[in-house]
Amino acid sequence: MKAIEIRNKFLKYFEDHGHKVIPSAPLIPINDPSVLFTTAGMQQLVPYLLGEKHPEGNKLTDYQKCLRTNDIDEVGDNRHLTYFEMLGNWSLGAYFKEEAIKMSFEFLTKVLNIPAEKISVTCFAGNDEAPRDDEAAKYWEEAGIPKERIYFLKDNWWIAGEEGPCGPDTEMFYDTGKPKCSENCNPDCDCGKYVEIWNNVFMKYFKHKDGSLTELKQHNVDTGLGLERMTMLLQGKQTPFETELFAPIMEKLEQLQKVDNIQSRRIVAEHLRASMMIIADGGRPSNIDRGYILRRLIRRMTRHLNKLQIDLQETENLINLNIENLKEMYPELEENKETIKQVIMEEQNKFVKTLAHGEKEFMKAANKAKEEGKDFIDTETVFKLYDTYGFPPEVTEEIAKENNIQVDMEGFNKLFKEHQEKSRQGSEHKFKGGLAEQNEQTIAYHTATHLLHAALRQVLGDHVKQNGSNITTERLRFDFTHPQKMTKEEIQKVEDLVNEKIKEDLPVTCEEMSYEDAKKSGAIGLFTNKYGDRVKVYTIGDFSKEICGGPHVKHTGELGTFKIKKEESSSSGVRRIKAVLIK
Repeated sequence: MKAIEIRNKFLKYFEDHGHKVIPSAPLIPINDPSVLFTTAGMQQLVPYLLGEKHPEGNKLTDYQKCLRTNDIDEVGDNRHLTYFEMLGNWSLGAYFKEEAIKMSFEFLTKVLNIPAEKISVTCFAGNDEAPRDDEAAKYWEEAGIPKERIYFLKDNWWIAGEEGPCGPDTEMFYDTGKPKCSENCNPDCDCGKYVEIWNNVFMKYFKHKDGSLTELKQHNVDTGLGLERMTMLLQGKQTPFETELFAPIMEKLEQLQKVDNIQSRRIVAEHLRASMMIIADGGRPSNIDRGYILRRLIRRMTRHLNKLQIDLQETENLINLNIENLKEMYPELEENKETIKQVIMEEQNKFVKTLAHGEKEFMKAANKAKEEGKDFIDTETVFKLYDTYGFPPEVTEEIAKENNIQVDMEGFNKLFKEHQEKSRQGSEHKFKGGLAEQNEQTIAYHTATHLLHAALRQVLGDHVKQNGSNITTERLRFDFTHPQKMTKEEIQKVEDLVNEKIKEDLPVTCEEMSYEDAKKSGAIGLFTNKYGDRVKVYTIGDFSKEICGGPHVKHTGELGTFKIKKEESSSSGVRRIKAVLIK
């Protein structure tokens, strides 16, 4: 069964069971301060999981484009991906454990035709804060999973960050048929016998900053099924790279390569797809945040094309092949074909120059070492070549051998792991800082972005479009399209205009309407392919009208004084404003 068939069967099954199909949110979140990219299907639904009314109802389903950055350096093995697709269904207080489990089992066994004996499940084992989830186990047994294939684990608990909606989860595992590694082998084991295929989260509680739990008025269900993994298992493949999602590119790379290296082929195939998806959703390379992730993906892909000794001019042909292969699943790739080519090819050309610059810096360090009577380059210099100049460590090692210079790769790897851990913590911090922190202050900042957006369009022109935002309890950060640096006068005008609208204490109102009616009403809409049939339109007096999920303050007078702290470049053609609200 092909990936697109699995996706379509999933959406149809839940649509037939009363769920409204909503579009995938873009990879680049607009008003979610939690992460650089959309990392899970529930991200676009956070306000509704916390009680906001969704315009499409309380039973939803979708496929969600996701990108996770923690394991970029692991890509190249037989399973890690940065970009992946998550299928999900949600109950916003409509149903809970019994219905969710019954539908999950039925979809797996009746629609995908997975033999019931190949399915094992895990449930929450309980702790001092919440009881063991015997209820979920009972419903699994009633559905058709025998007790001996129901396991209780302490890790079966889910929360977005440190504070927010949370609850026990139940995970479904596919038995690959491999023999048990020991008598105690179970789904918690990493031996490869059991592969997780689906997770149902039962959001029953809210965790507070002090660690205490209170029960939510609205009990939610949030599920996620990984498409690439399910496709691989149903096709009997060992890795996702053998499925139709990657096979054409993998085969082409094998034809083009002059040096055989399956790890490099996987890296090129995966990073090319991920880069194309990011660019199609508006991402551009830069030295910060998500732009830096895109830059890393393209550069790592380029490095491994070089390792395979494939001419970089072939990149355009690889892009064309990928678009042809994936356009049915992701029509936005074909719609943005020329932009994708331009961005990737330009970034590759820049990186070729970076490699040349890095080699020059290496030779400086090597000559200096020789002048000092040393036959080695210290670890810090090797790491600086990597961190500052983007010079790959394996290239450093290769050139060192050619020049009879030693490099401490063990020391480099230690520094690199420390750097990687800091990056990983940073990524996790971004996650913790957003989904959980929906409070009065972040709601105020979110409302302020609407005023700022409208003010920028009034002062600079209608070409201004929001390109992303990041909100914490201390400040807002707002990215917008504009070709040049703002003048001091323009910054002041924008700030004054926002404060004028705050002083007017304008009402903030919300209406639900069809997307077409929203467009006709003059509402600003971003990433038009992300909206469902019905949307929420937030209007601030006669000053701002935007399609948005909310929540917002009731009157602008609640915001305080708006102060722009900084205006700077975010990436090519995109500016960034950092501002605070002073009460």
